[in-house]
Amino acid sequence: MTYPPSGAAPRLPEPDQSSAPPAVPAQRRGAPSVAAERLRAAATTEPGRLQIIGAALALLVVVFGAVTYLEISARASAAHDVVKRSQPLSADAASIYRSLADADTMAASGFLAGAEEPDEVHAQYEADIDEASRLLVKAAANTDASTSSYQEIITLGELLPEYTGLIERARANNRQGLPLGGAYLRYANQKMTAELLPAAERLYAAETGRLGTDSADARRWPLFSLAVGIVALAALLWMQRRNYRRTNRVFNRGLVTATAAATVVLLWLVVGHTVARAELQGAMVHGQQSLDVLNKARINSLKARANENLTLVARGAVLTPDGTRDQYESDYGKGMKALGAQLRSAEKLADDDTGSEPVAVAIDTVSEWQERHKEARATDDRGEYDSALRQIIGAKDSTGESFAKVDEALEQALALEQGDFDGAAESGRRALGGLPAGAAVLAVLGAVAAILGVNRRLSEYR
Repeated sequence: MTYPPSGAAPRLPEPDQSSAPPAVPAQRRGAPSVAAERLRAAATTEPGRLQIIGAALALLVVVFGAVTYLEISARASAAHDVVKRSQPLSADAASIYRSLADADTMAASGFLAGAEEPDEVHAQYEADIDEASRLLVKAAANTDASTSSYQEIITLGELLPEYTGLIERARANNRQGLPLGGAYLRYANQKMTAELLPAAERLYAAETGRLGTDSADARRWPLFSLAVGIVALAALLWMQRRNYRRTNRVFNRGLVTATAAATVVLLWLVVGHTVARAELQGAMVHGQQSLDVLNKARINSLKARANENLTLVARGAVLTPDGTRDQYESDYGKGMKALGAQLRSAEKLADDDTGSEPVAVAIDTVSEWQERHKEARATDDRGEYDSALRQIIGAKDSTGESFAKVDEALEQALALEQGDFDGAAESGRRALGGLPAGAAVLAVLGAVAAILGVNRRLSEYR
């Protein structure tokens, strides 16, 4: 090592060049910043701006198609449920109620006929029980086990054998002329009115509520799809105006095709959903509301008939809580009052003479039924039981004849309203049928056309 001469300033070592931080090449900078720089550079030139606009237009049209597909698919599914699931289940629940109530009526009618129950009455009772059992099995197979409806179905399935067992005991004692048969029949009626029919009513209410929910879901406006469609159409029109101002060319085939595709989807969306909404709304207002009122009217007529029969079976053995009136006669009066109010509501809901005619027949026959009932009660109060019995269950000029006419008229009215509902609901479902797939196809076509239209403009710069 050499040292500097005495008195000389020492030389500092030269800095180590290898310790200086290396320069970072441009290509090694962060990818996002590079992309941002390139995007900014592209946006300063017309070709770059066209590429950005073309990509944005294509994306916007695709988003419009995708949103429309998702929203309308959901509404089409709800409309399908209205036609194929919820309304049929609601109708089946009403039929379960009606079958149970009719079975109770037939059991009381057969009991009143004496030891030899008429074959047609017994056959109707058996048919009602079989129908209720069949519909319960069908409803269980189409109902989610986690719902309240399923629990009601299970309850009905457990109670129905108990009820039929009591009826068989009542029938067996009645054949032997034992008064215990009347007690079994009253106990069976109590089980029907206090347990079975309330469970069936809850099932009907739950299924009717689900029908209302499905219908409301199907009728909700697809606001998001409409908003995106309007934005997409506005963007396409803006691009065509921009193209015209810069090139003085009126039409760009690609952009015109994309605009036409977006317009078709938007119009299809508005018109299709408007038609579906109107048809489904009509099905609920003019169909389901009438069905609901008529079902309740028919059920009340059946309950009134059962109570009328039980008035003769019990012969004053069952009184109201205050002990002043016959319980079954009191229940008959309440049922007939409700029946009259529901028939008047059904008459107002009827759309035309075809629908109102059977309701009018039912209203007139109810008045006849009430008059005959008063005469039968007066006869029974005079102690003429056999004559009163003929006035109740006789083949001619009896309350049973009036009840049969009312039931037939209500069945005819229900069939007419069910047909109206099915037709309107099916029309609503069909109005939404092809829209999801059509929107998706047209959106892809519109996106491709938008890109081709912009590329046509870009080719002029090459």
